[in-house]
Amino acid sequence: MTRIKSLLAAAAITAAIPFAFAEEVNKSAEAAYAEMTQLLGAVPTFVKSFPKQGISGAWAEVRDLQFSDKTALDAKTKALIGLAVAAQIPCMYCVYEDTAGAKRAGASQEEIQEAVAVAALTRHWSTVYYGNQIDFEQFKKEMGGM
Repeated sequence: MTRIKSLLAAAAITAAIPFAFAEEVNKSAEAAYAEMTQLLGAVPTFVKSFPKQGISGAWAEVRDLQFSDKTALDAKTKALIGLAVAAQIPCMYCVYEDTAGAKRAGASQEEIQEAVAVAALTRHWSTVYYGNQIDFEQFKKEMGGM
């Protein structure tokens, strides 16, 4: 009888774990949504398509890198980097938002165009290096001496 009681107790505890975890996940997600609303004015629809189990961490990453003014890069530089990468991926959503973000951060149309052009140069020469199978050690030797 004691063994049966032990098994039933273990089963009850095991069954309660997912509910406790789900409650914690919901609290964590709601806290992230509240922070987003405070900072952005709303929670964008696409954010709600992200799993609740990961939204707190994903938000912390965006908040602490993209939106923080306590990082090595300023907002304009971050947005221009994001735009350059987005243009190469390509991601129309990111291009749209990073262009708007760069403008909000004070980037001129000329700076936006230059960021995209530099990204294109990097992509162009990367294609040349890889396509022609340029020896990497030789490349480092030559480039390091310039």
